[in-house]
Amino acid sequence: MFKTRSYKLERIDTGDYTPEEYEIFLREIRLVNRFAGDNRALKKTLLQDIEKSNLEKFSVLDVGAGSGELLRKIAKFARKQNRKAKLSGLELNARSARAILEESKEFAEICAVRGDALNLPFNDKSFDYAICSLFTHHFTDENIIKILNEMARVSRQKIFIIDLHRHQIAYLLYTTVGKFFIKSSLVREDGALSILRSFKTKELENLAREANLGEFSVKRHFPFRIVLQGK
Repeated sequence: MFKTRSYKLERIDTGDYTPEEYEIFLREIRLVNRFAGDNRALKKTLLQDIEKSNLEKFSVLDVGAGSGELLRKIAKFARKQNRKAKLSGLELNARSARAILEESKEFAEICAVRGDALNLPFNDKSFDYAICSLFTHHFTDENIIKILNEMARVSRQKIFIIDLHRHQIAYLLYTTVGKFFIKSSLVREDGALSILRSFKTKELENLAREANLGEFSVKRHFPFRIVLQGK
């Protein structure tokens, strides 16, 4: 069950949900991700690299940005350190693209773009960084390679892929303790399947090699996150 990735489609990918269910999904998945390690992984990767490089200004593309939670985290980081940020969230889903703008009204440095991750609507080296979070597990290995290629194409510095680490303890916790805190059946069902669709370290390393990333590393982050960093 945990030795290989599941390729069963999640409801969010098949469109098998109502507009009302999607609104609840946007609210709950943001909270789940916030407390499950996304912000911690972002701080230890992208934000740490910006500090290390001491960039006075920088640009970031978040591919599959959802409602823009990580973009707002980056914006707050930049403001606190007096750095200038230009932040773009790409979403194929029109409702999610609107949600980025609705939730980011206080952040003029954040914009939303509708587009396909498999064919990013940007010129080469348009951004310093390209990131995505809890996004790649929704795709087949073949399409993940295409996404990595596209993200590498539009970035000048590095790409960061934050996703789930496929682990039986994560699955057990989500399907037992998690059900007491998650009201949305869409989040409950898809969240459990997301863990089964996610990655082991070696799997992401193999995908990075197939994408011909020049320099890369894959590391696990507490509690159940895995991050691919590449140039």
